[in-house]
Amino acid sequence: MIYLTQIIFVKEGSEKTFHEFENFAIPLMKEHQGNLIYRIRPKNESFIDLTEKQPYEIHFISFESDQHFGNFMNDERRLKFIELKNKSIDFSILTKGVKL
Repeated sequence: MIYLTQIIFVKEGSEKTFHEFENFAIPLMKEHQGNLIYRIRPKNESFIDLTEKQPYEIHFISFESDQHFGNFMNDERRLKFIELKNKSIDFSILTKGVKL
């Protein structure tokens, strides 16, 4: 089992486009043994300290394996909608870990 934390920074005014991509991609993860454990949209008051741009969303995800994650990332159905992601996200930070 692998765990991924993705911190997502959406371009201002592109939230609707981002949601269109997410509405397709999130259910598709399940077909690849992926699980969205937490989907957090933090508010300003959630931050105790902030030295960088505030993220729009934080996702905590698990996949059965690197292979399953790779299959999800390369799924042709997901790639058909990837332009929505590219148009709406300024940048994201992805970290990978394992349960200890």
